[in-house]
Amino acid sequence: MGRGEASRRRLLDAAAAEFAAHGIAGARVDRIAAEAKVSKAVMYAKYGSKEDLFDAVLADQVQGVLDVAPLTPDDLPGYAVRLYDAYLDRPQLVRLATWARLERTPTGYLFSEADEVPKAGAIAEAQAAGHIDPAFDPADVHAMVIALAMTWSPAGIIYTATEDDPEAEHDRRRAGLAAAVHRAFAPTEKP
Repeated sequence: MGRGEASRRRLLDAAAAEFAAHGIAGARVDRIAAEAKVSKAVMYAKYGSKEDLFDAVLADQVQGVLDVAPLTPDDLPGYAVRLYDAYLDRPQLVRLATWARLERTPTGYLFSEADEVPKAGAIAEAQAAGHIDPAFDPADVHAMVIALAMTWSPAGIIYTATEDDPEAEHDRRRAGLAAAVHRAFAPTEKP
């Protein structure tokens, strides 16, 4: 990794921690720059504004989850479990997405609708192939699987899991999540 890439990575990581903790309005560019060991001038030269830096951080965090938990429409239970693990490993993403929803995009798509269309198309293909109940709108399937996988994330209102929880608890949650997703979206049997 070159010097420029290393400073970009430090900046994204420092900004992710700052934005996750304080939101966009509460984040301070002085703290981000100091933690990343870059000048504010460098930060603004790379990203233009605090909001643009937030957008870059959120996109980086989302890509990290997509890398470890790609959508697998023919295995929605496995996809949900991989998302559970990704949210457990990357709790900042959930906090960042929550801040984005609160401070930037209170309604409608959080991410570009164009990003969601291929996912819905892949789910529609899995429905046509008999892997997923075709009674559901494909975009709704994707949204519900993500919501189920977030049950124990930092956005959960009952309990937020951490890596410090006993592995048996994580295994129980993974099994329950996989079973719930399977039952919810498995094609119905014809009489």
